[in-house]
Amino acid sequence: MGQVKNRGEFWYHVAAFAMILVWGISFLNTRVLLDAGLTPTEIFVARFTIAYVSLLVVSRFKVRYTGWRDELLFVVCGVAGGSAYFIAENTALELTLISDVAVLVSTAPLTTALMGAIFYRDERITWLSCVGMIIAFVGSVMLALKNGLVWGDSITGDLLALLAAFVWAFYSMALKKLNRTYTTLFITRKLFFYGILSALPLLAMEESRVDWQVVVRQPEVWGNLLYLGLICSMAAYFIWGITVKRIGAVRASNYFYLSPIISMIAAAIWFGERTNAIAYIGCVLILSGVIMAEKFKRKPAGASQ
Repeated sequence: MGQVKNRGEFWYHVAAFAMILVWGISFLNTRVLLDAGLTPTEIFVARFTIAYVSLLVVSRFKVRYTGWRDELLFVVCGVAGGSAYFIAENTALELTLISDVAVLVSTAPLTTALMGAIFYRDERITWLSCVGMIIAFVGSVMLALKNGLVWGDSITGDLLALLAAFVWAFYSMALKKLNRTYTTLFITRKLFFYGILSALPLLAMEESRVDWQVVVRQPEVWGNLLYLGLICSMAAYFIWGITVKRIGAVRASNYFYLSPIISMIAAAIWFGERTNAIAYIGCVLILSGVIMAEKFKRKPAGASQ
């Protein structure tokens, strides 16, 4: 039975790696759209609208109200895992390097562990996990201050990337509770709906920087939007939700550590991004600290110190 189970889980691990590969490259797609003149909010609303409409078609346009308590959790998913996360991340990509954003966002499992320890009694943090968190924090400071203690766009971008990792933890906590009751498809569709709804006020306040009638005739624009909406949003969120259910959030989140490596290599190839030794040391410390914190974060109930 154990061998059959392991063989069955193998494809979910493959799926987890594939989704991290997709998300790791998506930083580049977003950067292309930013360079074309789209705002961070426009990119988010466009990709989530494409994903939501696609899922509505798949669901045969069935809409259901779940009661105000669960509906509030869906709102948290939509804001934390949607609008707040992606607008912060997209804005960070405007201000700093793709590689910086990818590394700092990869601290999401660390913030999720902290949040889990606060909201769930079965999520205990060991002293080794705390050491890992300190190492990751030092790496984050080094990455943010790689060019010296001078406040500017780069530091602002790094802080926004950290904010994205922080709000992702709220999404993970809400998702953990909703997974007990609802299907992955239903949760994903609700997430997209509330993500779009929560971003509309900000979109209304923004002044568009592009002529959409001209932009949509550019293949690199609508091609990247379709990729972000159909692959990185609709398909990836759905597959990731199934993967988390089958192999668990902890084991699935381990694949997040590969995302910055993928992004850094891709950014160096396509955008020629280069950085300094301090940033590289910071990246190593962040990844090492987050892996350490994740590996030792849980202490079985009743276990001795």
